[in-house]
Amino acid sequence: MKIRRGFRAVALALTAGTLALALTGCTQYDTTKPSAARKAPVTGAERHVDAKAVGTAGTPGGFGTVDCRRAKCVALTFDAGPSENSPRLLDILKDRKVPATFFLLGKNHIAEHPDLVRRMAREGHELASHTWDHKILTDIGDDEIRDEFRRTDDAVERLTGRRPTLMRPPQGRTDDHVSALAKEEGLAQILWDVTCKDYETTDSALIRKRAVDQTRRDSIILLHDIYRGTVPAVPGIIDTLKERGYVFVTVPQLLAPGRAEPGTVYKP
Repeated sequence: MKIRRGFRAVALALTAGTLALALTGCTQYDTTKPSAARKAPVTGAERHVDAKAVGTAGTPGGFGTVDCRRAKCVALTFDAGPSENSPRLLDILKDRKVPATFFLLGKNHIAEHPDLVRRMAREGHELASHTWDHKILTDIGDDEIRDEFRRTDDAVERLTGRRPTLMRPPQGRTDDHVSALAKEEGLAQILWDVTCKDYETTDSALIRKRAVDQTRRDSIILLHDIYRGTVPAVPGIIDTLKERGYVFVTVPQLLAPGRAEPGTVYKP
């Protein structure tokens, strides 16, 4: 099944292994559901990889073991940081013992807030790429795409000692060619099914409502810690979803015991 972009996003569960329809342009690409990733065979070599990467052991943040084959998991993700709002967000996540996945932006963000990048890693969050300069990857050439990937990954690796294996394309715009280049760099692409549109409002109550109303099992929630209304909405999002029985995990934990395969696009 292919993804056709150019219409409003639609999520259709089709088979146990694949593909949701998520539409944003005129090219085609496949997506894989988290549940399908969890059913993928795990090889002997993969059983011995870093436990944090596959969500099978406790993390430095003390988040513990979560098996999303049994638990009602949800992944909280933040794009385009770090920013001046990130310290408060990290305090909230630490207080509530909730891990997040941060898709970091290079220019004016990683470069300006290296201590926050180190803190995110130290406190057990998953660090991923949102490219260096937020260029639309489907609109630029191969060398520019590689530069967008490599500069961000290099910066995160220098600061944390760990190279990202996940990336999120700006505006979610990707295609098969971008996927092929991402595969060369060892990157899987992570899309989302819950968007709070926090870029268009400072109303924290509305952001919270949008998040909790759309969330279901295996959801990936898209937020941006660069916007003023977002961080104040996070405690309510966490508390309400916990009351509804959800368990917060990083994206790699959501896919475990499977692993994010480079070149693959994941979407609930």
